[in-house]
Amino acid sequence: MTENGDRDHLVRLMEDMPIAMFTTFGPEGPRTVPMARQEVEPDAEMWFITARSTQHTHAIAADPRVALSFSSRDAWVALTGRAEVVDDTDKLAELWNTFAEAWLPGGPENPDAVLLRVDVEQAEYWDTPGGKVASLLSFAKTKLTGETYDADHGTVTP
Repeated sequence: MTENGDRDHLVRLMEDMPIAMFTTFGPEGPRTVPMARQEVEPDAEMWFITARSTQHTHAIAADPRVALSFSSRDAWVALTGRAEVVDDTDKLAELWNTFAEAWLPGGPENPDAVLLRVDVEQAEYWDTPGGKVASLLSFAKTKLTGETYDADHGTVTP
């Protein structure tokens, strides 16, 4: 697959993966929390809504490196990049949704509400096209022939 083909495939996979396991590398070491992704941009910029007072927001201020992993029934995505805490009320209002409201009552005007922007530096995916049946067939083939598991794999660097 071409670099653009890998990128397009990655974006399509992520359409059904709204929740990331978001890992920061602050002074207390690695810490992972679930975070709801707000949008996937073709230019590898991702947005998250969070509270300014959280441990992961403080960790990003100390060390912007992050790792994110996403999964669905038959695909997995791993991303690395740099995160930044962004105070942009217009962007926050644009991305605001009922899910954010559940975690941060008061809407985008809540003084604790803030954005995290992640600029993706590298992404990797594993996809088992055909879903569960194809995965079972591939697993059976592996057991019978000793060949490796069939999965589409790609690496994307913006």
